[in-house]
Amino acid sequence: MSKIGQGQNLRFLVGVPEGSPEIVVDGVSLAVARAGKGPPIVCLHAIGHGGRDFEAFTNAVKDRFEVVRIDWPGQGRSGPDSRQPTPKRYAELLDGILTQLRIANPIIIGNSIGGATAIVYASTHPVRALVLCDSGGIFEVTPALRRLCGLFARFFDAGARGAWWYRRAFAFYYRIVLPSPAAAPQRRRIIAAAYEIAAVLRDAWGGFALPEADMRDLAVALDMPVWFAWAKSDRVIPLSYAKPVIAKMKRARLTRFRGGHAAFLERPKQFNREFLKFAASLNRERASLAQTK
Repeated sequence: MSKIGQGQNLRFLVGVPEGSPEIVVDGVSLAVARAGKGPPIVCLHAIGHGGRDFEAFTNAVKDRFEVVRIDWPGQGRSGPDSRQPTPKRYAELLDGILTQLRIANPIIIGNSIGGATAIVYASTHPVRALVLCDSGGIFEVTPALRRLCGLFARFFDAGARGAWWYRRAFAFYYRIVLPSPAAAPQRRRIIAAAYEIAAVLRDAWGGFALPEADMRDLAVALDMPVWFAWAKSDRVIPLSYAKPVIAKMKRARLTRFRGGHAAFLERPKQFNREFLKFAASLNRERASLAQTK
């Protein structure tokens, strides 16, 4: 493994720690951080963010778990990808990473596009459990939603073209996405990298309008414990969009937190406490199954 992320790009500060190794999958250099020992947890961030989103979570649980954080292509400290950023593409890259790391049957925490990626991956690979935080992929892609995605894609395209007003508008937008004080340091880093990540955001929002972005059937078919940790004030993916699918899932539970789009980042103490309860329930379930065999 070589080292990447040594430049001065502002997006690097949003990602995994400096000096994190890279794993090359399908020609894409992906920065990956590992910390702790124990059962593996894989953390998948939202579009335009980075592995640093899970910094507080990692510090809180690394004495009990091994935490793997990934920067998606063109975000954090990872290199670019020639393919469109979609959950399907990210699941392919995730498969390559976990294969090289020899990690099997992890708990996956996925936020937004990271949640949609976790659903795609878990539909074809053994996964101990999913933690889906304001997840994409679990609501109908309606004509109104396609129009909204188109508006966002045009907004981010202005940033990719270097519009003078874009950073200020992006800052206003991100105060809505991550309004909680605990998220302020990471929010400032994301805003500082506004122009650098604009093209990735544009391409991702274009993908959110495609028919394949609707993964409700995949989600309902999952047969593993799934904990939904949703931010109550999310205006990007309101909980009302996802509730019908959550209600149909076999082994799903829901906890709501104050915040805008990422409970683990905005309410870290509460999220960490509830996560440990969820993890303990997985151990009890495993013990119960072992007794019945």
